[in-house]
Amino acid sequence: MCVIRVFVDGSAGTTGLRIRERLLGRRDIELLSLEERFRKDADARREIMNRADVVFLCLPDAAAAEAAGLVEEPDVVLIDTSTAHRTADRWEYGFPELRGRRERISRSKRIANPGCHATGVIALVEPLVRTGFLGTDTWFTAYSLTGYSGGGKKMIAEYEDPDNREKLCSPRMYGLGQCHKHLPEIMKICMLEKAPAFCPVVSSYYSGMQVTVAIPGDGTAGPEGVLERYREYYGETNGVIRVLENTDEEGFLSSSGLSGRDDLEITAWGSPENIVLCARFDNLGKGASGAAIQNMNIIMGTDELESLITK
Repeated sequence: MCVIRVFVDGSAGTTGLRIRERLLGRRDIELLSLEERFRKDADARREIMNRADVVFLCLPDAAAAEAAGLVEEPDVVLIDTSTAHRTADRWEYGFPELRGRRERISRSKRIANPGCHATGVIALVEPLVRTGFLGTDTWFTAYSLTGYSGGGKKMIAEYEDPDNREKLCSPRMYGLGQCHKHLPEIMKICMLEKAPAFCPVVSSYYSGMQVTVAIPGDGTAGPEGVLERYREYYGETNGVIRVLENTDEEGFLSSSGLSGRDDLEITAWGSPENIVLCARFDNLGKGASGAAIQNMNIIMGTDELESLITK
């Protein structure tokens, strides 16, 4: 058995910690680690990163860009979970279910993991632009409801502090200036000419995400026509993305319904004139650590679903 040497740079953060936890039991993985006193030592990090086969960058944007520069060995695979390289040249966007990307990911040494909100918007919109149902000049509004774990350690501590319970018990919209850091990747990957109005909302539950996009219908196809395009586009995706006729839960749809999992559900409702698209997944799963591990599996030629929870 070929053993893959993996180093998680930033393993104390939410995403990095979850990646390490998922890989601990794998016989084909050797997890490399640094003593705490060397965690910010550039020379020590350079040495261990160039000794690894795969390095996950689970760092703030500026730190991730700096860390990428420490890797000198050409065969080391970098998987960056930050925003730093998602629109950068020579970095492959790590969304294997999108047409043609799985093959490009398998050949790449530089993978930019998608953002959590962006994952939902892109999963819904890119196939419709790619197949001509939506034009590149289509303007739309996207609402994305997420659990507080997406905000990292600081936000988790705020929400789990009993003294904040009353203040944080209701959903809170943010990114109010329409300059959210996921917008550039949404525009690039969906081939959009103008940015959508993007409304991210964080709520008082730990994990899970629900992204909704409202689009005009063509007066004939309606939601069933959209679902048919999704089924044809995604086809068989190893069970990671599932196109559903109906995820209705007695008239409701829970945004935490796929919490703790790494798959993603897509559905559509509405009429021939107005269609509501919805993607539901876990912001820490397909929206972060699960996607990163899936990309690693593809590159290393192992079972794509190893270490993932999809049902």
